[in-house]
Amino acid sequence: MREIPVNEARSGLLYLREGVQAYAFRFLHSVVQKTHTHSFFEVAFVLGGEGLHVSPAGRDPLRRGDVLLLRPGVWHAYQECRDLRLYNLCVPAQMVHRELAWAKADPGLGYLLWTGPMAMQRRGVLSMALPDARLAECIEHLDALAELGSESVLTHRADMVARLTLSLSIVARAAASGRAGESPGPTHGAVLGAMRLLEERPAYPWTLAELADELHLTPGYLVRLFKSATGLPPMAYLARHRVEKAAELLLDTDEPVTQIGRSVGWPDQNYFARRFKAHFGVTATAYRSQFAENRAQLRVRPHADAPTSAGAYFRPANAARCAETALRDGSR
Repeated sequence: MREIPVNEARSGLLYLREGVQAYAFRFLHSVVQKTHTHSFFEVAFVLGGEGLHVSPAGRDPLRRGDVLLLRPGVWHAYQECRDLRLYNLCVPAQMVHRELAWAKADPGLGYLLWTGPMAMQRRGVLSMALPDARLAECIEHLDALAELGSESVLTHRADMVARLTLSLSIVARAAASGRAGESPGPTHGAVLGAMRLLEERPAYPWTLAELADELHLTPGYLVRLFKSATGLPPMAYLARHRVEKAAELLLDTDEPVTQIGRSVGWPDQNYFARRFKAHFGVTATAYRSQFAENRAQLRVRPHADAPTSAGAYFRPANAARCAETALRDGSR
């Protein structure tokens, strides 16, 4: 029996087990899924049914062909579900930053994984729609990833990365088609360098002038380059990265909230509180209380008689419980 490689570290927080690459599985929501978060990138493909997706970005109805990308740390829930059938693609953050590091320079994938969902109004969530033909292509790659889930990464890493890249590329083209008036081109090397510096040293008290000096550019020119590539000025991009890092620390450590604010570069706790709530819609304290209150580890596995084919759906045994705490196979 193949085991789904998703564990729950604390109540409502999901993570992929060590050594797991991208993993895909089908999920059936018949009623509701409790508000939760997770430590990996998630791409949810709607295969059928209806529902309402709730996140810091708002409340959005779902129908066949809709695709949602959520960056790590974003809380969300599915409500008013009527046989909502999803294909969930889970990608560890370390894989995005390692095997897919090159994608940051790609206009489509860079927008899909980084700059698109990090815009202020999206708050870590990016949505798009696929026509049936493109959705069918994605399903083919996701089915292959689901089958590869039982294979060793030592012998099948290239296959996994290839299928992941192909599926994400289809979604990236759909996301780009919704960018009215924009024709993204190659990302300037200085922008990539700035992103790397900001992400590697989030606690450093960066100023625009110092960042520009590191890259041997004038501040005004750097802002124009950065905004052209990402839609954000450099300091706004840094703020998005800092709140995501803070969310990770709130979930994975017992550090006091005040210390977490300092460790991500915001020693002024009032300012940290405002920036965190502006991005996630809740305070840092409430975020930790709701999603990191329980340290129990739960092994997620299907019923002993559950089918293991790529076409099998999983759903909660009890719709009133958080779906991630009991992924179970149910009737189709």
